[in-house]
Amino acid sequence: MRKTIEVSHLNVSYFGNKALKDVSFSFQTGNLIGIIGPNGAGKSTLIKAMLHLIPTDSGNVSINDQPIKNIRRNIAYVPQRSDIDWDFPIVVKDTVLLGTFPNIKLFRRPSKADKEWAAHCLEKVGMQDYATRQIGELSGGQQQRVFLARALAQKADFFFLDEPFVGIDVASEEMIIDILRDLRDEGKTVMVVHHDLSKVEAYFDELILLNKEVIESGPVQEVVRPDIMSKAYSMDFNMLQQMGAHNV
Repeated sequence: MRKTIEVSHLNVSYFGNKALKDVSFSFQTGNLIGIIGPNGAGKSTLIKAMLHLIPTDSGNVSINDQPIKNIRRNIAYVPQRSDIDWDFPIVVKDTVLLGTFPNIKLFRRPSKADKEWAAHCLEKVGMQDYATRQIGELSGGQQQRVFLARALAQKADFFFLDEPFVGIDVASEEMIIDILRDLRDEGKTVMVVHHDLSKVEAYFDELILLNKEVIESGPVQEVVRPDIMSKAYSMDFNMLQQMGAHNV
């Protein structure tokens, strides 16, 4: 029997203002799941609340009936690029090596095998030639590839990515989505905050349409319907798809 990821009655407030209202959904694991919705809909808040990175007012999150705190080592998180301190004095290879730390025993240093695995992950994203560069010297697409490599190095079963395609080149976007599909095909669960409506049908198996509350969730074809999408967006859905990433 396949495992499930479940969110029940999740509520989040910022300074008294509701950011998420009674959010509930359930998906089988082993899927590529997109979180979509207009600006300010609470998409990034949802991922951070699920992972207990921000306080919640109420609600529960579980994977296969286990609370998140019990399986945190098995969860890899790639934050928005805007949330990362790119001036931090760390080079690419050491950034990726950090991904192995959750699986290293306390007070132990990374082994030769850990370093070889990190190098393999760096090669998988095509960034092996940049191993000794400081992360702030990289382009947006290169930075996103490095942080995906760090997530891969963790050997997790659950991947959460917050706006991974914002501000990156086409080649990096294609490489990243190919890797995410490979993870899905290996039985991993991948949840992605996404903004470009023109690509959701090509990228995802399942969708969560959010506007502070869940408008709809389920298979892509059931969510990406004009009558459903219009409940979250004030603009005609066909026009939104044509506009793509620029205004949603």
